Amino acid sequence: MTKRLLLPALGALGLSAVLSVLHHYGVPIPARALVVVRWIAILSLFPYGIRRRSLTAWIFIAMLAGAAIGHDWPAVAVNLRVIALIFLRLIRTIVAPLLFATLVSGIAGHADLKKVGRMGVKAIVYFEVVTTLALVIGLVAINLSKAGVGAQLPTSSGEALQTQKLTAGETILHIFPDNFAKSVAEGQILQIVVFSILFGIALALVREDRRRPLVIFTDSLAETMFKFTNLVMLFAPFGVGAAIAYTVGNTGMGILLNLGKLLVTLYVALLVFVGGVLLPIALATGVPLKKFITAVAEPFTIAFGTSSSEAALPRAMEAMEGIGVPREVVAFVMPTGYSFNLD
Repeated sequence: MTKRLLLPALGALGLSAVLSVLHHYGVPIPARALVVVRWIAILSLFPYGIRRRSLTAWIFIAMLAGAAIGHDWPAVAVNLRVIALIFLRLIRTIVAPLLFATLVSGIAGHADLKKVGRMGVKAIVYFEVVTTLALVIGLVAINLSKAGVGAQLPTSSGEALQTQKLTAGETILHIFPDNFAKSVAEGQILQIVVFSILFGIALALVREDRRRPLVIFTDSLAETMFKFTNLVMLFAPFGVGAAIAYTVGNTGMGILLNLGKLLVTLYVALLVFVGGVLLPIALATGVPLKKFITAVAEPFTIAFGTSSSEAALPRAMEAMEGIGVPREVVAFVMPTGYSFNLD
């Protein structure tokens, strides 16, 4: 039933795309007709979304609707930014308590400090090796394609990209918090992880009768934050759609077309990285690929739509627990991997 609903919608989307391309290359097609066909195509996806009852499907539909709103009514789209910002703020309120609760519960609840140490070493080595391979693939791809050469970004964007260079000592120092509340307020994920790990280890060293109440509390807090995540995710299609609408309405499709070669290079490099690095690792370690792909589909669409990996982190952590990854592994490895790849 769902396939029969999807096929006409995909056909309508294909027709809309063909008409838009023909219009772009000078074929005289009324602009109003393009808008009507585009929205008929998008609205034809709604019955599929209702029948499918999948949050991922609705996020994808919202992304298409947001892009159309940004293209057709940019003045309206720019004002939708507040919806995207509300969604991102709600997501950010989840991250710190979720990380603290899952890490402390995972470490102190099992009290196997040797296991924590081994997991930490393995994770750091893995991130160093895989990140280096990703950098090599990216450098090769960009030097072969020369993508982005000649593209002109607004001056404000160039200024925004300027960052302060840190020495090796400053980088190491930045990992350790001097005030936990400050780390939470500033969203310093790695500092939150370091504090939570040390707190969990300290709690594991406490006598069982004194340790148990806090372990129960962090277990309850973790479960509560996962439920909180589920509630916020109901808002995800609106937040992601609004973010796409604002981006297209604010910058227009022109800059995206000018940087199309850069985007193609990026996704080709990502495909090479996934196929040449991640897939062999997954096969060698026995990761159930079908379950894994299903689990990461929704966090991927959230990250893509909002341009924020932080927005996808709580849902990704919950999804990994859902396919059987131990909580202590999820709580340590995923935030650490996120922090490693912020640049």
